[in-house]
Amino acid sequence: MPGDVSALQLLLSGDPALLAIVRLSLIVSLSAVVFGGLIGVPFGAAVALTRFPGREAVIVILNALMGLPPVVVGLAVYLLLSRSGPLGSFGLLFTPSAMVVAQTILVTPIIAALARQTVEDLWTEYRDELNAMNVGPLTRVLTLIWEGRFSLVTALLAGFGRAAAEVGAVLIVGGNIDGFTRTMTTAIALETSKGDLPLAIGLGLVLIAIVVVVNAGAWGWRRAGERLAGGPWWGRSPM
Repeated sequence: MPGDVSALQLLLSGDPALLAIVRLSLIVSLSAVVFGGLIGVPFGAAVALTRFPGREAVIVILNALMGLPPVVVGLAVYLLLSRSGPLGSFGLLFTPSAMVVAQTILVTPIIAALARQTVEDLWTEYRDELNAMNVGPLTRVLTLIWEGRFSLVTALLAGFGRAAAEVGAVLIVGGNIDGFTRTMTTAIALETSKGDLPLAIGLGLVLIAIVVVVNAGAWGWRRAGERLAGGPWWGRSPM
């Protein structure tokens, strides 16, 4: 990318290189959130509704993993996917797939911990009704996830925020290869190291704008869904 042109100008002019970076950033981050949600939401709900030995320890560990250092995750994934690693035969290292794996590992504990708290609060609210209806464990989990679906959007947005801002892990497992694994954050790190601060700042502003747009869209979807469903769950009488 030319240094005398701002990232915003490149974006508005439809620069293919910058658009490819933005597109890859969104694909990797959103894919990680989808996979993290598919794993984290059911797991968090199961922990919230199940009583078993060591449950408190699991909750503490889950909360601690919310602050998992990205470079440690990147190193672990690198060792797994390297040629001498157990998954090296798949050839995923320095590919977008490896970046998705690393970001999924980072966002899953965040989504799971927030989902656990949301479902646990719902269980306190609806415990008597669900017990009176003799609802089974699986149905109980699915029911509370559905009831808290709008609140769980916050958990997914938290995961997306972590994924979109990630640089350490994706830099290690992706390699920041131009035109293949370069994302917004790794491009910002590269341009800063080169001393091209205007372009780095422009890329940062574009990244912030994307995060704001995604959050605004999710918030709008949540508000529209709440109106169609008759308001948020806390404003309705339990069934």
